[in-house]
Amino acid sequence: MHTIKQEALDAISRLPDSVDLDDIMYRLFVLDKIKRGQEAVQKGETITTHDLKAEIESW
Repeated sequence: MHTIKQEALDAISRLPDSVDLDDIMYRLFVLDKIKRGQEAVQKGETITTHDLKAEIESW
């Protein structure tokens, strides 16, 4: 299993040489959100679409 640092370095290395810092930061942000989402699914920390719609309607 890769460390978070190695995953970040791998993601950055796949970007073109002309990439700017904002694009690097955005890529890392998105990868972090994906990883957190996958972990939430594995832990069962999700809700159904029906429950989400009901929650939104209560706003």
